[in-house]
Amino acid sequence: MNTDFPVAPLAARIDTLLHTVLREQRLVGAVVLVRYQGRDIYRRAAGHLDREAGTPMRDDALFRLASVSKPIVSTAALALVGQGRLQMIDPVARWLPYFQPRQPGGQLAAITVRHLLTHTAGLDYGFFQPPGGAYAQAGVSDGMDAAPVSMPDNLRRLASVPLAFAPGERWAYSIATDVLGAVIEQVTGLPLAQAVRQLVTGPLAMHDTGFVAVDPTRLAVAYADRQSGYARPRRLRDAGEEHLPFLDGMAGFTLSPARALDACAYASGGAGMVGSAPDFMHLLETLRLGGAPLLPLALASEMGRNQTGMLELPSWPGRSFGLGFTVLTDPLAAGTRESVGSWRMGGTYGHSWFVDPVRELSVVAFTNTAIEGMAGPFVAQLCHAVYGEALA
Repeated sequence: MNTDFPVAPLAARIDTLLHTVLREQRLVGAVVLVRYQGRDIYRRAAGHLDREAGTPMRDDALFRLASVSKPIVSTAALALVGQGRLQMIDPVARWLPYFQPRQPGGQLAAITVRHLLTHTAGLDYGFFQPPGGAYAQAGVSDGMDAAPVSMPDNLRRLASVPLAFAPGERWAYSIATDVLGAVIEQVTGLPLAQAVRQLVTGPLAMHDTGFVAVDPTRLAVAYADRQSGYARPRRLRDAGEEHLPFLDGMAGFTLSPARALDACAYASGGAGMVGSAPDFMHLLETLRLGGAPLLPLALASEMGRNQTGMLELPSWPGRSFGLGFTVLTDPLAAGTRESVGSWRMGGTYGHSWFVDPVRELSVVAFTNTAIEGMAGPFVAQLCHAVYGEALA
C-alpha cells in the first residue's frame, strides 16, 4: 500500500483553487472528487448548477459527459471481449458491413476493434477539421449537435469520407468510439443505451449515467467560458445549437445542450452520455482495482497500458493511448507530477479526470463550463493542488 501521498493539506489547496476560479469567473460550477487508497479524501460541489436561477451546484449533479463517454463505452466493448462475444482483432466490417471507408489511396480499409479502441483507425473529428471540411460536407455528426440523423446513417456518411491515414499508421483522436458503439449494438442485439446499462452501468449501480438525463432538475446548465470575448461565462441556449471555437484553423464544436434530454437523439458512444461525478468515480476505481465485476483482471490491466507504442499523440506530449484513454509515459515531457502509467482524459463540456495507479489515486472534476474545465489552466492547477506542487 502506498503511504507517501500528502493527504492532510489537499482539501485546503483544492478549496483555495475552487474559490479562485469561481471568483475570477473562469468556472460557473464544479464537482471535484478525490479518492485515495479506496476512500474519499475530498468531495465538494462549488459554484452554481444554474447561475441565473441561483441554484447551487450539488455533488450528485448531472453533466453532459461529452468525451467522458468514451471510457464507459470502451469498457462495455471490453466486457464483450471478456465474455468471448467480441475479439480485438475482429474486422469492424464483420459487424457493420455497411461501414467500409477507404484509405487515402482508395483501397478498402481493414479497421479492427482494436483500432477503434486505440484511435488508430484513420478516423477524425469534424471539429478538428477546417470549417467546411470533409466531415461537414458529408453531414457527419460529432455526436454533440442536434443533427436529426440515426447512428447507421451517420456512420454511412462517415464511411463516405476517405480515412486520414491507413489503420494503425498513426494516432488521431476521433469519432471511433461512435463506431464502436454501433459494433456493441450488433454484438448484443440491443440499443447501445441498453447494452451499456447491461454491461457497465447496471452492474456498478451507476443509476445516474445513461444517454438521457435521468432527472432534469439535477442537470447542470451548460456555459461557455470567456474565450469568445464575454466578461463572464455565457449560458448556452437550451434549444438549438451553439458554436464554440477551439483552436485556430479548426471548425470548433457544435453543441446542442438539449440533446441531454432528447431520447430520440442517436446514442453517440464517444460523446452522448449524461452522468454524475460519483458514478464516474465508481467506474474509475473499479478499473483501477482490477475490473471486477465488469472485466477480467487482464483486460482491465490492458486498458491502462500503452497500446500505441511510439506513435505520437498530437497535443498530448509524454502520453500514449490505452484502450479508451491516454496513458502517461513521460511525466517530464507532459509537465506533470502524475506517475508513469497514469490515465487521463476530459470532455468538451468542461470535464477532466485522472487516475494515478502507483499512488492509488483517482480524481474527477466535472464542471459546467466549456472549455476551461477540460483544457484551460484549471486542469493543470487542479493537478498541482492534488499533488501539493506550488503553482508557478
